[in-house]
Amino acid sequence: MAAKHGNLSINSENIFPIIKKWLYSDHDIFVRELVSNGCDAITKLKKLEIMGEYTFPDDYKPSVQVVVDSEKKTLKFIDNGIGMTADEVEEYITQIAFSGATEFLEKYKDKTTDDQMIGHFGLGFYSAFMVADEVHIDTLSYKEGSVPVHWTCDGGTEYDIQDGNKDTIGTEITLFLNEESLEFCNEYRMREVLEKYCSFMPVNIYLSKENAEQEYETIDEADLKDDDVVVEHIHEEAKTEEKENDNGEKEIVEISPARDRVKINKRPVSLSDPQPLWMKHPNECTEEEYKDFYRKVFMDYKEPLFWIHLNMDYPFNLKGILYVPKINTEYDSIEGTIKLYNNQVFIADNIKEVIPEFLLLLKGVIDCPDLPLNVSRSALQNDGFVQKISEYIAKKVADKLTGMCKTERESYEKYWDDISPFIKFGCIKDAKFADKLHDFILFKDLDNKYLTLKDCIEANKKENTEEEAAQTEKQDEEKEPEKTTLFYVTDPVQQSQYINMFKEAGKNAVILSHNIDTAFISHLEQRDQTIQFKRIDADLTEELKGEGTADEETAKTLTELFRKNLNKEKLEVKVENLKNESVSAMMMLSEESRRMQDMMKMYNMYGMDPGMFGGQETLVLNANHPLVKYLAENQESVHAAVICQQLYDLAMISHKQLSPDEMTKFVQRSNDILMLLTK
Repeated sequence: MAAKHGNLSINSENIFPIIKKWLYSDHDIFVRELVSNGCDAITKLKKLEIMGEYTFPDDYKPSVQVVVDSEKKTLKFIDNGIGMTADEVEEYITQIAFSGATEFLEKYKDKTTDDQMIGHFGLGFYSAFMVADEVHIDTLSYKEGSVPVHWTCDGGTEYDIQDGNKDTIGTEITLFLNEESLEFCNEYRMREVLEKYCSFMPVNIYLSKENAEQEYETIDEADLKDDDVVVEHIHEEAKTEEKENDNGEKEIVEISPARDRVKINKRPVSLSDPQPLWMKHPNECTEEEYKDFYRKVFMDYKEPLFWIHLNMDYPFNLKGILYVPKINTEYDSIEGTIKLYNNQVFIADNIKEVIPEFLLLLKGVIDCPDLPLNVSRSALQNDGFVQKISEYIAKKVADKLTGMCKTERESYEKYWDDISPFIKFGCIKDAKFADKLHDFILFKDLDNKYLTLKDCIEANKKENTEEEAAQTEKQDEEKEPEKTTLFYVTDPVQQSQYINMFKEAGKNAVILSHNIDTAFISHLEQRDQTIQFKRIDADLTEELKGEGTADEETAKTLTELFRKNLNKEKLEVKVENLKNESVSAMMMLSEESRRMQDMMKMYNMYGMDPGMFGGQETLVLNANHPLVKYLAENQESVHAAVICQQLYDLAMISHKQLSPDEMTKFVQRSNDILMLLTK
């Protein structure tokens, strides 16, 4: 072929000048594109072999070789795939964005349905110019009688093409790196990039350093392979040692038998796994394989709780594995890592269009060849198809959870505390997910027993007295039916006083200690108007009260006494006869006020006064307690102020944390009270 000089064919739809700076968000992505092109070329050759249009040599081993040369500042990508003729180089390289993969599939669409082409865009090759001042292509087509081709371009719109000297089928691309990109001819940096983008590409990928010293390894002769380069045969004599036997006599004992070993050139190790676990059928995968894959991909030493293997062929092709990690919410980041692949080519982490927001705390891989990626393969095009994928993933997660609750209830309960935050978040964000999981949400009660919402409602009804049930039946038909009240605890330690009173009264409550629970119970109340949630210190139920009512005059006296000694003129005070005489005082806050305070915290409205929303706590004094009786009868006592302050703080401690200043005063006052006992 005569040497030729020409101009790259560029049209308004694919302008070459934008490629260098704006086509790709990450410059290291050129590695993915060039390796992907090499994998494409090999895949095409395999298809031709399957269709009988090409025969592989006996020693053919498909691979992509990446060679770094820090001295010459070059980087090579070598594949033994289909190669190109001069006409094909003109067509696929000089006419930018004309995809060779697209034409190949169109030509053979009736002969094979195994669509595994990675490249769909034709622009991948030109990503090389983001890091290179000059690029060379040396290629030899698989077609009989083909002439090797040499193509060069210095990053402008001109190129040179002529006969080359490549003598093996395939393509070699050489990048002459610019000064800003010399990091990519460093072996360790290139290994890092290859592991990032190419760990699971469908072809073995090897990295080597130009002119590196030959490395060797020694193996047993029985493990020798036909393609190993033997340097030396080594016979190792048996190793013996003098030992004393049971009779106290010394004898020579063989501790290592004689063996024949072979020193060979070190075997290259592929950086990719062409058959990743997600490409296998779930029935072919073992539990240990799932765990090993998790450790390898996510570098997480903690074992996952469980996993979901996605394997769908219709109406779209999607495979993957989602892991539910064990999360220590006190130290770990809640956000997980979902790695998105397209035909085993890494695209990105956590693309939110594909993964439902509430599943982003999971870890896993998803491979979907049908994803509508943009021209740089870095982001998704806006497509309703993507929404269908997201909905499918949410459905599969819901199916796994409901199935586990039905058939593996013990395991489901064991995992519940770890998985409940994301399930509750999912129910809030996704109505379909909420519908599927509604009957499988668990609540842990005060006895650490797990109940469904239905179980909680039924247990609550049993707690009602026959008299209450009769009153409910007599309700006027025009009135709204009475709601079932489910009580809950947010801090079992801090609220232990209330819990003990509840248990003594034969009542139960559920533990809702996660910060998402406030929003979740509001969500449940909206879905089901017949239930309402109240914290156990939101209301004084009849079961906690004793017989009779407190004297009005006593109540008035105690209210004035506490307001005066606490310097809280607006303090709400109630005096009740409580069954538990050991409880002197309690603090109550209505559920509506608590929800409002939680909302204010959520939106950082700390400067606002909770009282403007009716957010003041109510101090409940037990008229049956000796200290309260003493105060009612001895208002002028020198200790009245101290007792009022101490009772108030004790009630508040069981309700919520004291401020630093309040805690300091409480501790000092407690010491003063103890000193009084010594006198």
